Amino acid sequence: MLERLAVILAAGQGKRMKSKLYKVLHPVCGKPMVGHVLDTVREIGVSRSVVVVGHGAEAVQSYLGPSAEYALQAEQLGTGHAVKQAKDLLGQEKGTTIVICGDTPLITAETLEGLVQLHESRGAAATILTAELDDPKGYGRVIRDASGAVLKIVEQKDCSPEEDAVREINTGTYCFDNAKLFAALDKVTNTNAQQEYYLTDVIGILHGEGEQVEAYLTDDVSESIGVNDRVALSVAEGYMRERIVRKHMLNGVTVIDPSSTYIGSEVVIGSDTVLYPNTWLHGQTQIGEDCVIGPQAEIQNTIIHSGATVKHSVLNEAEVGSSTSVGPFAYLRPGAKLGEHVKIGDFVEVKNATIGDHSKVSHLSYVGDAKVGTNVNIGCGAITVNYDGYNKSITEIEDDAFIGSNVNLIAPIKIGKGAYVVAGSTVTHAVPDNDLAIARPRQENKAGYADKIRARAKAKKKRSE
Repeated sequence: MLERLAVILAAGQGKRMKSKLYKVLHPVCGKPMVGHVLDTVREIGVSRSVVVVGHGAEAVQSYLGPSAEYALQAEQLGTGHAVKQAKDLLGQEKGTTIVICGDTPLITAETLEGLVQLHESRGAAATILTAELDDPKGYGRVIRDASGAVLKIVEQKDCSPEEDAVREINTGTYCFDNAKLFAALDKVTNTNAQQEYYLTDVIGILHGEGEQVEAYLTDDVSESIGVNDRVALSVAEGYMRERIVRKHMLNGVTVIDPSSTYIGSEVVIGSDTVLYPNTWLHGQTQIGEDCVIGPQAEIQNTIIHSGATVKHSVLNEAEVGSSTSVGPFAYLRPGAKLGEHVKIGDFVEVKNATIGDHSKVSHLSYVGDAKVGTNVNIGCGAITVNYDGYNKSITEIEDDAFIGSNVNLIAPIKIGKGAYVVAGSTVTHAVPDNDLAIARPRQENKAGYADKIRARAKAKKKRSE
């Protein structure tokens, strides 16, 4: 197989976006457009990818990093001029070069693979990815001869009336024999309405030299969408969102209402998970099997293990253990890590805290900068007072402890294993294992008294049963 190379055109300023953000960095389903394009060409085995940058070069390079090579187009003099900037990097290579725009996030690996295979099987010098549109206005037309062979591409502004009526359009994605591409680029001129060096002129040059030129017609018109303004960005978002949701449903995920479900391009979801309406899944989120997510859940960069439930809640950079329930109306902030069979109830906020297996924070509580053990109960309205205006401090609550309602735990502090903290207490000193802490006007530790309280409570429950 011939070596596969790629040139990604990402030098345009994108004035029609009317944005401070460089055009190809606008996200579609959570990932910048140029990131989609680079990932797609790499998926079909491209060994070297050169991104041609201009306006916003530093921002693009900062995002893509070492995953690509870069060529600078200091002046935007047309697509042919842009591709020519990659000559120093790729001009001596032998193989097949894909040329693709960085603002075409919807193109798929399957389509690119079909384009390359047709190109290589026919021994073509160039192959154009084309589509047929009912309204081709604004696109370059693919002009064929009577036998159907490709003659040239004519830009909209340079079309004759007959050429303007052609419905087959150039999508802006091509395959070239690498050596023939750069040789032809040296012959491109700017004698056209825009006074630019068109990459499309390479097609006519190669045809005139007797080279084979092919066209690969995609059956999915959406893949041809190039994003030049916010309207097109919205259209691309809609197509990709539909594609992503469909993929997850075919993989065994139940999506109750696809039209109100938003799933980022890099989200992973296990089979038999159910997504209820108005669920938003962003970033590197991973969800296991047999989970129930939503309704009204917004989850970003979070790991949710199998069997968990999240309802009416916001989770960001958190981890939820298996068979754990979150919500309704909970907020898990960065660093929240929940064990298995944990309950996080309504209006509970957890930040930078680990909560052990079988523990409960059922309602109206804040747990921040804390280490909570297993089988701990944190009552309604209890909070860890973790900030003194300058520093954050840690609260530790060990296994089997019971924190009563409306308790303030003034960090740094440690609540021992099996200890009780009485409702309404503001606790400023450590509570040893199995002690009972009462701090209503003041704190009092009763050594070993927790066992008596526990026995009394068990006896009461037994009598009621």
